[in-house]
Amino acid sequence: MVQVVAFANQKGGVAKTTSVVTVAAALAQLGRRVLVVDLDAQGCATFCLGLDPEDLEASVSDVLLGPGQYAAADLVRTTDEGVDLLPACLDLARADQALASTPGREYVLREALSALRNRYDAILLDCSPSLGIITVNALVAADAVIIPLQCETLSHRGVGQLMETIADVRRFANPGLAVLGILPTLFDGRTVHAQAILADLPERYQVPVLPPIHRSIRFAEAPATGRTILATAGQSRGARDYRDLAARLDALIGPLQDDSTD
Repeated sequence: MVQVVAFANQKGGVAKTTSVVTVAAALAQLGRRVLVVDLDAQGCATFCLGLDPEDLEASVSDVLLGPGQYAAADLVRTTDEGVDLLPACLDLARADQALASTPGREYVLREALSALRNRYDAILLDCSPSLGIITVNALVAADAVIIPLQCETLSHRGVGQLMETIADVRRFANPGLAVLGILPTLFDGRTVHAQAILADLPERYQVPVLPPIHRSIRFAEAPATGRTILATAGQSRGARDYRDLAARLDALIGPLQDDSTD
């Protein structure tokens, strides 16, 4: 069973946040109780789900760095997409440095989420575009990881380093961490280059390659409304691609949570 899924890639601009919020919304449409945890100081997932990071009085950084003033459950917000959100703001930018000297620093997020696991069918972690302590925390807390990857040469140059980090996390903290696959995003099958990159991925990284998410201008338009493409262009090809991915995850998650577990 898979419950906590980290979406990770230290390369920015690979549609990582778009993948997290859209898959979360699609899982909610399937009847799942879903929590998105924004672990990026830019607060992109927070913004995409309709909250302004600058308006937050407290965020996930207060849970990870604070002296116990806030529990994660205290800061969870409900969104119009039918998913819950543990939001982030710019304060999270100091987290790697602040946690550097903390004993057991790799386990802070796992501990913070432990009280929430019985409330949700799925918890999706939107990692920052780095391999710092917060991203390592996400990999330690996760049951599985998905690696969004734009089908361009420069985009996949750092995936090998991420795979090494995943191997390290398996050795010292989370031996059960599974790689569900590389998720090709912003895919344009009309170009030879994109097709060549896609064909190269399975042999290069020796992990599954998920069906690609096709490029669409609808993805760029959706954040301005604080909704996902499922709400703004639900019949588009990109929306269908993410629904298909959500269906794959849904099959791995297991039975629906019973409301009596609250």
